[in-house]
Amino acid sequence: MRRLHAGEVTHAADVLADAFDDDPVAAFIFRAGAPRARALRRFFRIQLQHLFLPHGEVWTVDAPSPSGSRRLAGVAMWSPADHRKATWRDALRLVPVLPAVARGPQPVDALRLLAAVEEARPRRPLWYLATLGTAPELQRQGYGSALLGPVLRRADEEGREAYLESSKESNIAFYARHRFEVVGEVHAPGGGPTLWLMLRPPRPPEG
Repeated sequence: MRRLHAGEVTHAADVLADAFDDDPVAAFIFRAGAPRARALRRFFRIQLQHLFLPHGEVWTVDAPSPSGSRRLAGVAMWSPADHRKATWRDALRLVPVLPAVARGPQPVDALRLLAAVEEARPRRPLWYLATLGTAPELQRQGYGSALLGPVLRRADEEGREAYLESSKESNIAFYARHRFEVVGEVHAPGGGPTLWLMLRPPRPPEG
């Protein structure tokens, strides 16, 4: 486990775009195929370079490749409990992604969904897992759990909650193994996907 380096942003964005290609929310927002892949890569590059590397915590884990070298198995992006509030400058960073949203299947409903998720997010200080993605061919091999480890341990040490939104019902059991509990749901308008809001209380100190 290690922190992501700035020079690895493009590689990390590629890994996340592949991981989220079949995500229900990504499918709701972006057109399938090459348009979705391009939009996800651009979105994750912006998040990594301008939002999370400067102000949050970004963790990665290496996996062996067939050539014998190492490659990124996955990426986790966290906002710390003391993270400053998003500013209008942060919002402007995401403007290059808006044309892809506008060309998506349901652009108005997609924006309404994103606004509802933002509105539902707790405002009290806690660790927020914005994104966790593992390369598709490396999923279910323990890399996702490894990526959660450093920040969850820190949250326990600080006595802080951790929070996330799961866009796949099949991932709820995975997060439950790490003591996250479903505390609410956000339903996309127009019959779109559901997001499960999950909160993890800090582990009580031993002794």
